[in-house]
Amino acid sequence: MNELWMNEIRGVTVLPQTHDVQGKSKDCEQVEVAAPFSAEGQRERIRALEEELAGVRREQAAMQRSLFEAAQIQRRLCAPRQLDSSGFQIAGEIFPVRHLSGDFFKVFELGGSSLGIVVGDIAGKGLSAGIWMPHLLSLIHSCARTHSDPGDAIAAANRELCGGYGEPPLAAVFFARLEEVSGEICYCNAGLPSPVILKRGNGVESLESGGPMLGATAAATFDTGIATMGKGDTLIACSDGVTECENSCEQELGAAGLLKAVRAYSRSSASQTLFSIIGSMLDFADGQALRDDLTLLVVRRVAASSILQ
Repeated sequence: MNELWMNEIRGVTVLPQTHDVQGKSKDCEQVEVAAPFSAEGQRERIRALEEELAGVRREQAAMQRSLFEAAQIQRRLCAPRQLDSSGFQIAGEIFPVRHLSGDFFKVFELGGSSLGIVVGDIAGKGLSAGIWMPHLLSLIHSCARTHSDPGDAIAAANRELCGGYGEPPLAAVFFARLEEVSGEICYCNAGLPSPVILKRGNGVESLESGGPMLGATAAATFDTGIATMGKGDTLIACSDGVTECENSCEQELGAAGLLKAVRAYSRSSASQTLFSIIGSMLDFADGQALRDDLTLLVVRRVAASSILQ
C-alpha cells in the first residue's frame, strides 16, 4: 500500500528492494573473499614488526656498549683516582646519574713540588655534557702548565672556550696549586660550591675567591686566593650534586650536612674519608635516586712516600 501511495505522488519513483538485497549480497561476498587475505597480511605485518623490534634491540645494545666504553675512557681521563705524595693524600671519585658524566676532576704534577687539582661541573647531564668534558679538562690542564697563577690559568681557559666555534657550555671549575713543602694552596673558584678546609682543631676555612662560571663571557675576570693547609688538615671540593642531594622529604644535604660528615671522618685517610662521606650522603638520601652527577675530591695534608695509583 505504501508503494501505491508513493507512486501517486508526482516525481517519486520507488526502486525495487531486490537491488538492496543484491547489493548486500555483493558486499558479503567481498568480505568473505577479502577476509583470508587480511588475516595473512596481519601475520606478515606482525612478523615484520618483530624483526624491526629485534633490530632496534640490537642497536640499543650496541649503543649501550659504546656509552659504557666512553664512560670508561672518562674514568681514565680523570686518573689518578688516588695519590699519595710527599705532602698530600688525594682521593677523588665521580658518580654519574647516566653513563656519561658532565663532572670531572684531575690531579697532575706541575713541576718541582707543586701539584695541580681540578674539579669541574659542566651544565647539563648525559651525552652533551660528557662530550665537552675531555676538551675542557684538556684545556684547563694546558693553561695550568702555561700560567703559574690559577686565576690567570682559568681566565685563559675561559677565553679559549668562548673563542671557539659554536656556543660553549657553562662550566663551574675549581683549580688549585698545592705546594707540598709549605702546604700553601693558590686557587681559583669559578662557580663551584666553595671548597672548605677543615682544620685539625675543627676550624673551617672556605675557599671563595675566583669568578663566574666558564663559558659565559670571554671578558670575565678571575681572582686568585691563597690558603695554607697544616698537617692533619683536610680539603673537600665537590660538585653541586653532593650538596643538592635530597632525601624523601625533599631536604638537601647542603654545605652543613657535608661538613658534618667531613668532621666525622676527617682523621682518616683521604680515601677512607671520601667513601665515608659518600656513605653518609647515601644514608641521608635514604633510597632517593640521585638527580645530578656528583664528584668529590678529598685532600689531606700528611707526610708519606710518593705513590701514584
